[in-house]
Amino acid sequence: MTPHLLSTFATTLAHNDNWDGPGAWWPVIPLLWFLLIGTVIALFVRSARHRNRFGGIRSGEARLAERFADGEITEQEYRDRLAVLKAQAR
Repeated sequence: MTPHLLSTFATTLAHNDNWDGPGAWWPVIPLLWFLLIGTVIALFVRSARHRNRFGGIRSGEARLAERFADGEITEQEYRDRLAVLKAQAR
């Protein structure tokens, strides 16, 4: 093919493909991707905050239960300290 014939062929194809561009709806796809990525990040942050909020309280209760099981503190001390921990959680 000669360069002129190739150029004419390419121009003809470009004009006859009946493609009018991406259309007015093209912003929807990136917005959906941003929404999906934002949702995943929000869920991750929320679960991390939830774990951090209850992690200290649960570890305190677990340590207190261990001390009670080992006989280091009495039942009354256990109940008093557990009540303090639960009051701090609110």
